[in-house]
Amino acid sequence: MDRSAFKKLVQHSLRRLPRKFKQRLKNVTVEIEDVPSQALLRDVGVKTGMLFGLYHGVPLPEREWNYGNALPDRIFIYQQPIESAASSPDEIEEIVLETVMHEIGHYFGFEDDELYKIEYEKKNALRKKPRA
Repeated sequence: MDRSAFKKLVQHSLRRLPRKFKQRLKNVTVEIEDVPSQALLRDVGVKTGMLFGLYHGVPLPEREWNYGNALPDRIFIYQQPIESAASSPDEIEEIVLETVMHEIGHYFGFEDDELYKIEYEKKNALRKKPRA
């Protein structure tokens, strides 16, 4: 997938955020990169598997009252690992959405275990939902 089409998937994912979350997103950028560096993978402790995204910044709940004039927090979305893990364009879109939501969850102060639990519960709820 070319970068332009991938970028549109990321932008679409951001538009799908609930309004109450979009309104609270301040001073954060979302950037697309091909792959994370080997040094970054070592730094974050990824030995096996792939890194689809990364939040770099100070989570909202940890900010002091005088937090300001700071560089933007950054969310990185890694295109090649996502494409390698997916078996179809629809699956790429699904992984992008999950990754964007996951990294934004870190911005709001959620830890990985909390986010994985939320994602697991959401997937199970969707499986149980009867189709019309």
